[in-house]
Amino acid sequence: MALDGVYLSLVKKELSEILINSRVDKIHQPSRDSLVISLRTVADGNVKLMLSAGAGTARVHLTARELENPKVPPMFCMLMRKHLSSGRLVDIRQDGFERILFFDFEATDELGDRVTLTLAAEIMGRCSNIILIGKEGRVIDSIKRVSEDMSSVRRVLPGITYTLPPKEERLSLFDFEKDELFARVNENPTADLSKALVKAFEGISPVFAREAVNYAARGEERKANELTPDEKDRLVFYFKNSARAIENGENKYVVLKDRNGLMKDFCFVPVLQYGSLMTSKEFDSACELLDYFYSERDVIAQTRQRAQDLFKLLVNLSERIARRVSAQKIELEECKNRDELRLKGDLIMANLYRINKGDKAALVENYYDEACPTVEIALDSRLTPAQNAQRYYLEYRKADTADKKLRELIALGEAEMKYVDSVFDSLSRASTESELTEIRLELAAGGYVKPPKFKTKQPKALPPIEYESSDGFKILVGRNNRQNDTLTLKDADRSDIWLHTQNITGSHVIIVCNGQTPSEETIEEAALIAAFNSSARNSSLIPVDYTLVKYVKKPSGAKPGMVIFTNNKTLYVTPDDDAVNAMKKSKI
Repeated sequence: MALDGVYLSLVKKELSEILINSRVDKIHQPSRDSLVISLRTVADGNVKLMLSAGAGTARVHLTARELENPKVPPMFCMLMRKHLSSGRLVDIRQDGFERILFFDFEATDELGDRVTLTLAAEIMGRCSNIILIGKEGRVIDSIKRVSEDMSSVRRVLPGITYTLPPKEERLSLFDFEKDELFARVNENPTADLSKALVKAFEGISPVFAREAVNYAARGEERKANELTPDEKDRLVFYFKNSARAIENGENKYVVLKDRNGLMKDFCFVPVLQYGSLMTSKEFDSACELLDYFYSERDVIAQTRQRAQDLFKLLVNLSERIARRVSAQKIELEECKNRDELRLKGDLIMANLYRINKGDKAALVENYYDEACPTVEIALDSRLTPAQNAQRYYLEYRKADTADKKLRELIALGEAEMKYVDSVFDSLSRASTESELTEIRLELAAGGYVKPPKFKTKQPKALPPIEYESSDGFKILVGRNNRQNDTLTLKDADRSDIWLHTQNITGSHVIIVCNGQTPSEETIEEAALIAAFNSSARNSSLIPVDYTLVKYVKKPSGAKPGMVIFTNNKTLYVTPDDDAVNAMKKSKI
């Protein structure tokens, strides 16, 4: 994993500078595998320490994010409050470059005696854990209990003595000899060189090992036994230089994103191995990088987990509507020839004297055509000529009625499909339980799901997301369709400016003008925000319409969030995550 032992040592260094001698203020457990400890520091005031034991999100760092906590604290959270409340953090330890940080607290027990408690944050993939250790090294409890049934190697249960995970003897990045390194590497000569390096060194990640191979072999892949003498020298130089940069505080903290803007990896050195396939973003702090990287990934993962049923419902609903509309369009296509039915009826009526009952066909001149061609009209031999004409008129009226009705149904189906897409977009950007509840209530009001049953009081709806432009104008963004309607049609002033992505699902955006005229720069920034809060946030040159709120209307019977507008202008913008997040005022 990218959060390796070396990176964790850099986190430890930052945390030690800020947190030593701080006191525990509050403890929360926002999810099953994560813990947030608020600490009072002398220099920096209150700061929050995030510890996570999630299989794919395990980490330790300071966080500036506001996380939604459950109404009833979990048992582990209550136990942590009991033992660590008002405790003083006296030390942060790491055994070499193992992926474990030990936080030593001075606290007071039930008898009022001073005791030292240790909180072990084990960052080890699926085996990650957060463990509270008391007197004589005995486990008080852990966020994940590990019994013999779960692991035959190491148990983690209350009351047993805490033991370290099994450890392999490996080289240190900061103290190794060239011959010793290649002796380790050549133990498995046919293995990929990067994998051999991960086994040789303690606490380095695959991405760092691949970067070292990329530097040494000039972008080529290598097996452990394929290095030339020059490549070996370059490999050793890369490791020595990286270690020196870390010791002198000259290293870079880099996040990698793919072309769609999705975060893929991070490291404590610049990463060049992906070429133009990835873009990088640098951070000044190891904790700041982790907070940014995992917070974005956590929002997506947690939302998808909690709203899996809604995602499935909307996908199925969208597919069902699409199939229905497609079938209706085929039927509509069949109605295009309905005028021929009326023409046949007219020609039969004009030639009644020439047609007899029992005829199976009639050859008549089409006097509607200047050339008067002879056409053959199929007849029902059981009917009189007049009855045959009426049969064609009846089929014409059916086709004409079907045409009108099908057009209405197709329009309604396409509008419903657009509405479902807008709900899906809101759901994909929802990050809190309150937002998910709002979306469930919206779908329940439309008859798509059953109304949710609240065991306690219904959670209060969150306010619109708030931004501030460089000129100081407040910019508000609706979180979902119902809030879009309220924001645009009730809360906004007629002279405020309304923005929305053109023909793309997204949030309503309002520039609160307060009687003033915003600059073009503010309107462009609001357009960036509108594009960012839409389903096209990872695209470029997104068209954004804007107009005064007084020109925005809601048609009678329209779905939530659906409006019509006039007197609009259009801007084309490319969303910039950093620029938009810099303007954000709301923490949730």
